[in-house]
Formats: sequence, structure tokens, C-alpha cells
Amino acid sequence: MRQATTVERRLEDVQPGVIRAYTQTELKSVLSTLKDIGKSDPVVAELLASDRPLKDFVAQALSLSPYLRDAAVADEGLLTLAISAPLDGTLARLVEDARNCWRPDGEGAVPSEAEVMTRLRVAKRRLSFISAMADLARIFVARDTTHWLSDMADASLAAAIDHLLLSNHHTGKLTLKNPEVPSEGSGLIVLGMGKLGAQELNYSSDIDAVVFFEPSSGIIPDPLDALEIFGRMMRRLIRIMQERTADGYVFRADLRLRPDPGSTPLAIPVEAALTYYEGRGQNWERAAYIKARPVAGDIKAGEGFMRELTPFVFRKYLDYAAIADIHSIKRQIHAHKGHGAIAVKGHNVKLGRGGIREIEFFAQTQQLIAGGRMAPLRVRSTQEALAALTEAKWIDAGTRDKLTDAYWFLREVEHRIQMVRDEQTHILPDTEAELKRIAFMLGFADTKSFSEKLEGVLRLVERKYSALFEQETKLSGESGNLVFTGQRDDPDTLKTLARLGFERPEDMSRVIRTWHNGRYRATQSVEARERLTELTPELLQAFGKSKRADEALLRFDNFLSGLPAGIQLFSLLGNNPALLSLLVTIMSSAPRLAEIIAARPHVFDGMLDPALMTDVPTREYLGQRMQGFLSPARHYEDILDRLRIFAAEQRFLIGVRLLTGAIRGEVAGRAFTYLADLVIEAAVKAVTAEMEAAHGKYPGGRVAIVGMGKLGSFELTAGSDVDLILLYDYDDVASESDGAKPLDAVRYFTRITQRLISALSAPTAEGVLYEVDMRLRPSGNKGPVATRISTFEKYQREEAWTWEHLALSRARLICGDASLIEDAERIITSVLTRKRDVEKIAADVAEMRKLIGEEKPPANSWDFKLIPGGLVDLEFIAQYLTLVAPAKGLPPHVVGESTAEVWKRVAVGAMEPQTYDDCVAALNLFTELSQIIRLCIDSDFEPKEAPAGLIDLVCRAGDCPDIGTLEGEVKRLSKTVRKAFSLVVAAKG
Repeated sequence: MRQATTVERRLEDVQPGVIRAYTQTELKSVLSTLKDIGKSDPVVAELLASDRPLKDFVAQALSLSPYLRDAAVADEGLLTLAISAPLDGTLARLVEDARNCWRPDGEGAVPSEAEVMTRLRVAKRRLSFISAMADLARIFVARDTTHWLSDMADASLAAAIDHLLLSNHHTGKLTLKNPEVPSEGSGLIVLGMGKLGAQELNYSSDIDAVVFFEPSSGIIPDPLDALEIFGRMMRRLIRIMQERTADGYVFRADLRLRPDPGSTPLAIPVEAALTYYEGRGQNWERAAYIKARPVAGDIKAGEGFMRELTPFVFRKYLDYAAIADIHSIKRQIHAHKGHGAIAVKGHNVKLGRGGIREIEFFAQTQQLIAGGRMAPLRVRSTQEALAALTEAKWIDAGTRDKLTDAYWFLREVEHRIQMVRDEQTHILPDTEAELKRIAFMLGFADTKSFSEKLEGVLRLVERKYSALFEQETKLSGESGNLVFTGQRDDPDTLKTLARLGFERPEDMSRVIRTWHNGRYRATQSVEARERLTELTPELLQAFGKSKRADEALLRFDNFLSGLPAGIQLFSLLGNNPALLSLLVTIMSSAPRLAEIIAARPHVFDGMLDPALMTDVPTREYLGQRMQGFLSPARHYEDILDRLRIFAAEQRFLIGVRLLTGAIRGEVAGRAFTYLADLVIEAAVKAVTAEMEAAHGKYPGGRVAIVGMGKLGSFELTAGSDVDLILLYDYDDVASESDGAKPLDAVRYFTRITQRLISALSAPTAEGVLYEVDMRLRPSGNKGPVATRISTFEKYQREEAWTWEHLALSRARLICGDASLIEDAERIITSVLTRKRDVEKIAADVAEMRKLIGEEKPPANSWDFKLIPGGLVDLEFIAQYLTLVAPAKGLPPHVVGESTAEVWKRVAVGAMEPQTYDDCVAALNLFTELSQIIRLCIDSDFEPKEAPAGLIDLVCRAGDCPDIGTLEGEVKRLSKTVRKAFSLVVAAKG
């Protein structure tokens, strides 16, 4: 506790004219109030009857501050106490009263909690009133006021802690080592932070504190109970300090500067705290701990904790990482300067340009830089820090003196703002009338002279601050404040987020603070957080440009939460605006891709390829990359895992090309199909090798894979499953395989098929390759999973239904034994080039389309596959014309054609040129839109529910200005297709 000065300072020593009355009306009202007080207080009555300067001063002060006037009325004898005794002695006794309010009385009676609360409130109210009067009288300077307020806060916290410890001792929850001195040896540490720690409290300050405890102190029988007991104590502490009663409050208490306050208790074990600061401590926390000071509880333990924390706050070497730390803090806090011209009205003297925060930061950053090597710089108060920096030759004496004077002038302004109504604010009034009140309280004759003085100080501070740091515009430029340090929302930052396009700025601010808290693996290291801090402004500006910025940011947060590490990605994005823009595009328009990279962040590695957007993913391109990726694999499981990793990454990269417009939907369909071909071929080889290792080779055994549906026609989408048929053959003379565990032919090739399905579709740690559908094999689900080539031929020639021949028109041999592939292609070609009954085929196709419409109606008008005139109709027309081509003299079937290529081959003469052109346009549009939608979302496309970015993408793909126009185009083209279907098929072509 600070000792009282040896000089007896009294309010009686006030000089005439130090302040002015607010208005004559207000002055008359105050004088009337004082007369009322004087009726029961002889000292006040005597003062009013005199001509002493003190009389005028008291009346003027109470006219300027409604809070002081109310306090004088509410607390009988308070005004007399203020004017009748030496100030320092009176204040020291009030602090002492507060400190000892927990002690038992002379008869041993322990004060109740309500009594402790009352005594603290009375002592604080009286100290606040007397120090304010002394400050306004110019008998105190701001340094005196801050010290007395800090002494009272120390005493109040210490008394409340002692009361709580003693209370718990009496109820048996803990056992104190010395009930006469409850905190001694308790292991309970209360650190004052910020201005409390530096003994620089504002007049109406919150007090920031953090609480730790040492479980091994021995006062709690079972250390496992410590969290609950101390947590309950801290909740009571907050109530004691800040609950408003008839006597007011003591101090508003804030414990949110503790490590990760969103997920930690109010009191934290010392070891857990040290582990947090060592591994996850943030830049702003380092700066905060410069001012930290043990103020209550076990002071000795608190001092030991601070010694252990010194390496975290003051680093041993001035290396690159330390400089980067300081630079990062500077970028974050610099934003408090705001933007635009300095204006007195409405200016924030703490956080605004040229304000108190800039002076504090000026000192703190240099303390962090050099404090590790120069112990004299490890001081708490701003004035001491400026003096120490001068002694260390970091700044000159002129800078020290100017900033010190500016600091205390701004603190005086801050005190006057808060004295008016005891409000925790730092913002000057924005009206002339209220600004006059502040000017008068500071002793200025008018607002003009005050404004000139204040502007001069603010500009001085700004110049010194700017000279220390280069002009930074990234966080405090055109976009405005973007500050996410600490635990509270910065009001200007919330305004900036709203201006950038975020609908829930408070929620978004909380999400971003989570990143800075280091709760994700990707943001646990100091370096990662620094790079993310640098990236944040560009990131938010980019997200803000997307129409649903909140959704996009939340998807990015989900992605971030799954990243194993962040430094490389953050550095990459920071140096590559195009990549950052792409990431934002994914988050704002493609939830499906966003979920993929959130679940498997490694897929993003492919973005490092500088040729990504220029290289078309052909079969050769993909094959070369897959070969290189699989080459290190040495066993079956490794091959399957690597296939999954490779396929996921390449599907993602193909999707990225489609998303950005680097490739069109048709090219994407081929690329997805090439990838599936290569993966299936590699899986077949791996499965066959495993079978041969376990069961040997089957004499004359041959295997080939037929791709059906969109796999066969090179039209896979990002989310497609694969339709397969496995064909096999073998020597009829052989009865079983030649391995150690021989199998007969059916079991052997069935086992290969089952293993292939499992290799492709079984979930592993690396996910699933493809869902496999084998229902298009002979006899469908009722038939064997593997089909011998002779059975396949017999079935297709003698038993297959029309719909199965339609499906066969898209069949394509993907991989396998060359001779078996040749046999299968011959059979397929033979079946498809056979002349058929055109009327029967037309009737069958029309009936099939009718059944599909009844059993699988479209989800909505955007279901491009199933809507009347959609892709099913376009595909049926192509497949129908393929089947009837021999009978109608149309060009013969070609293996592996896409639907578009079939249309060009057989449909061009089947309808009017305009109808044909519209149908081809519909096919292209529906294909393009389907590719994009399946890439971006897993659900049905519904414009009202779709991400805003996806709406933009589909409009761009359809070359339409808006979704309404696109919807009209879809309806127009689908009607044409439906008419064409009726013309070509229903009317029997």
C-alpha cells in the first residue's frame, strides 16, 4: 500500500477559479442542495456562511458532476469528511478500513458477507468522492488519483479474498495455515492486470484480474476438489465486488483475461496456466503481463508465479520470431487509431488516434523487444517504462517528457469524462453543452481552448507513434478496425465486419477470437497465429464480398478446425491472392468441397501446383501422377490408402478447375471418368495380386471390367458412384486355382469381385474411393456378382430386356485382359448392331420413361435429370436411336461415346434443325449445371436454400444475368426436349 504523503494536503488549499460552474441554473440547484445538507451538518453550514474559495469550489464541482452531487447527498457526513481533514490521511484510513473489513470484531464476531460488502462499498464511495474533489481542485494530479484508486482496489480484492478463505475455513471446505492471515500459504493467487497491475486505475475503471491456485498448497484435503471450491469462491468474489446494492458497488470485476476463458474455470491451476502460456500464449497476453502484479491472496506464491512467467513475457533473445511477435501485436492494436481526421467531439481518448493506448503501446512494444536482455525495462507503469527506455537509450529525453506529459493530460481528460456520471467510458461528448462540462472540469475557460490543447496532444502522440512504427493500413485502413485481441468485442471492429458484409458481426468476431485463442491445432503455434493475423484482413474482405459471408466464414472455421498445421497454408494464402480468392469461392459456393477439405485437409496440397489451372486433367496427365504417388506403396493396404488419398485430391482439383471456369462441365465429366478408370484399374491389379498370393492363379483365367452408365459414357460427376460388371473366363479343363488354398472357378472369381467392391467402397481412415453399383450385370441383383463371358453373351443375346440393351449402349471396357476385352467388345457391338423391331423398342422406351416419371418424380424444377425434358429424356433419345440405328440406316454404335457425341452421330437427322440445336443446347446446359451442382452440394438444388456463391456459379454457367432468367431458360429448353422425345420415341421415330 502506498504511504501517505508527509505534506498535509487539504481541500481548503484550493485556489480560486480552478474550475467553473456548469451553468448558473445548475449552480443555484447545487447551493440549494448544500443548504439542505447544512441543516444537519454544522461543518457544511459553516462553509456556506463563509467567503472561502472552498465554498465556491464545492458548489462548482457538484454542478459539473451529477455523480459527486448524488454521492454527497446519499452519504451523510461525506462532504464534511472531505473538507475537514488532511486528504492523504483520510484516504489512507479509508483504504485501511477496506483492507480490514473482513476481520472479526473485538468480541470475535466474524462479519457476514453482506457486512463486508457494505463496508467495502462505503470505503470505495468515500475514497472516490474525496479523490475526485482533490483532483478537480488541482491539489491532486492524475498520478495521485490513479494510485489511491489502485490502492483501494488492492485492499478491496485482498479483503474479499481473505473473507472468502476464512468463510470456507469455518465451513470446513478448506483448512487455513493461519486463520489470522488467511491468504498466507493458501496458494491462491490473484494477479491485477492492466491498469490495476500498473497502479494506474481509471476513475471508473473495471478491474481486470486473473486467478490461479496451487493444488499442492495443502489447504484443501482433496486437490481434486480445488477447482470446484475455488471456482465457487470466485463467483462469490465477483458478487462481492460488483453487485449493485443500496450502497452502490465496489469495482466491476473482469476475470476474462485468464487463459482461454471460453473453456476454462474462473480459477486455474498454476501448472495448467504455465503449460498454456508456454505452448499457446498469445502476443496480446505477453503485452498484458508486463503490467501484471500480485494484488491479493498468497502474494509470495504470486511473485513466484510471475518469476516463472518471465521467459514467456520477456524472451531471452531478440530473434526473428520475437520481432514478428511485436510486429503482430502492433498490427492488431494499431487499428485502435481508427481512421479519418482527429476530432475532439466524440473522440475516444483511450483507443482513438493519438490516444492513451498508443502511448501505452509505444512503451510496451519496446519493453517486449528488449526486456528479455535488459531487466530494468521490466516495469509496470507507463511513466516508469518511458523513463526506463530513456535510461536504456531506446528513446531520447525529449520524447520521454512529451509522451509522459501527454499521457497524464489524457488520463486527466479520461478521469473527467468518467467523473461526470461514474461511467466506464473514454469517449468525449459529441455535444457542445456536454463538452463544456469536461472543459470546465479541466480548468479551461471554454471548449475552444480545451479543443486546441487536446488536438495538439493527440497529434503529438500520433507523430511519435507513427515514427516508431511504419504506417500500417492493412488493419486500420479503408476497411476500418479489425481487432480480435483480448476477450471483448471491439465496437469499431463489429462496425467494420458489418460494413464488410457480415450479418452477425458479434458471432463472427467470436469465431475469429477462437482462432487467436489457439484452440485449433492449426493455430496453436505462435508463428501460425502471426501469419493468420496478417492474413485476416484480406480473408475477411474476400469473404465479405461473397453474398453470404457468415456461412462462408463458418465453413472456413470448420476447415481450420481440421487442419493438422497452419503455417504453410497461411503463408501460401498470404502470398497468393488468387489462391485466397479460390478458397473463399469454395467456402462461399461449394459446401461439399468445403467439407472435403475440412475432413481431409491434405487435398489442399495439390493447390501448390503452379500449373493447376493451365494443365487439362487428361488420362495421361492423371496416370503419370498416380504412378508417381503409388510407387512407394509396398503392400495391399498401403496401395488402397494411397489410391484414396490420390483420388480425393484429384477429384478436388478437377472440381476446383470446374469451379473457377478453367474447364467446362463436359471436360470435367471426362476428367472424373479418367480418374475412375485409373483407380479401378489399379484396384483390380492390387486385388488380383492378393488373390494370387492367397489362392494362386486360375489356369487360363482372365478378368475384364465393364463400366456402365455415366462411367461408360465419360460423364461422371464429382459425387457419382460407379456402375460395374466384372467379366471373367478360364480354361474349361481346370477345376480349381493352383495356389496353396485352391478355389473353384465360381468362388475364385466371385471372391475377386467381392474384394474389388470392398477395395473401392469400404471405408478406411482415408475414406471411400467409390460407391459401387453392380445391378446392371446379367439378372441384376439376383445374378452372381461375377459373370463368365459366355454367360454374358448368352444373356445379352437371348434374355436381356430392352432397358438392359439401352444400358449396354453406354458400356465401355475399362481394364483387364486384352483378349477378354476384345471378346467383350465384339459381343457388345454384335448385340447393338442387330436389327430390332422399331415399334417395340419405341413402346418399351416410352413405357420405361412413363414408369420413371411415376416412381421417381423430379424433386423440383431444378432436378435436371428427372424433370420432363431433362437428362433422362435426352439420354433415352440417344440410347433409343442407338438401338434402332441398324433398322433405320443410321451410323453404327461407337464404344465410349458420351451422350452429346451420340446425339451428333444419330440424332441430327431425326428432328428439325432448330429442335436439334435446342436439344443439344439443353444437353450442354443441363450437363454443365449438374456438374457444378453435384460438385458444390450433396442435396437437391433449391435456389432459396443454396449458397449465394453457387447461385452466381450456375448463372454464369447458364450465361444468364440472374436465377430467374436461368429458370426460364431451363423451362424453355426442357419443353423442347420433351417434344423431341415425343416426336422421336413416343411417335415411334
